Amino acid sequence: MNPDIVRIGTRTSVLAMAQTNEVLALLRAARPEVEFQIVPITPEGDRRKAAPMQSMGRGMFAKGIEEALLDGRVDIAVHSAKDLPTELPEGLVIAACPKREDARDVIVNRWGVGFMRMPPGARIGTSSPRRSGQFLAARPDIEIVPVRGNVDTRLGRVGDDDLDGVALAAAGLARLGRLSEATEILSPDLCAPDAGQGALAVEIREDDDRARDMVAVCNHPDAWASVVAERAFVEATGGGCRVPVAAHAVHDGEDLDILTMACLPDGSHIFRERTTQPASDPESAGRAAAAALMKTGAGSIMYADTSR
Repeated sequence: MNPDIVRIGTRTSVLAMAQTNEVLALLRAARPEVEFQIVPITPEGDRRKAAPMQSMGRGMFAKGIEEALLDGRVDIAVHSAKDLPTELPEGLVIAACPKREDARDVIVNRWGVGFMRMPPGARIGTSSPRRSGQFLAARPDIEIVPVRGNVDTRLGRVGDDDLDGVALAAAGLARLGRLSEATEILSPDLCAPDAGQGALAVEIREDDDRARDMVAVCNHPDAWASVVAERAFVEATGGGCRVPVAAHAVHDGEDLDILTMACLPDGSHIFRERTTQPASDPESAGRAAAAALMKTGAGSIMYADTSR
């Protein structure tokens, strides 16, 4: 790390910049003598704008930034925690998770009504198999329309001839000062959030002790424990490679209340479970939550033979 300049890698979107500025404000307040510079990077996931989300692995929005971290072009990386795969590249670690924003999903639609009050046949835009499966399980009478793009692009399409509404993360709207535009913030019992949704992950090189000490000020213990538990759940269930999975861990005193979900993207099968685990060992808590979900029968879709 340059002793005078610390470079922070991030995606180039307005939202990514807002997230990075959250971390930057904490760092500058703690280390005013250090010059911090943001280095915008366009990862593969952003370059492949036409590709469906299910064709890209979880790490496609982080890979290019992690490469810059490994080769020394940046010293710190700021990610949406949900963009990071459970297995990080060798030599990299998550060193901090700042205070979490709202982890829930929202719906924005042309009628200004709640999800369950939308008319039959409503066309809702999302490229998330996790959202699609849960939406169709609750409302098999609606239609899912694949849509990608930044927040402005997706919100701008609401009311188009082919699109009645869109689904987004509440955290993204909140960080952009646009949460008031949400028609409804969806209960996790209706749409369980993605693991890490609403949280940020500050990644560094494992052997960079100065960076580790520097970013420690950014860490929020509750957010850290929740993200560790959710990531452990995803790892224990196979990373969501076969079917969409979700995990939402919330602190309740000394425990974590963990809501989990697995479904098929068409909504034909869905499994949910809620378990309470000690927050003192979040990795074990996440694995226990995965085991509890398996007992509901979720393994019938998660490990089914899809080669036939």
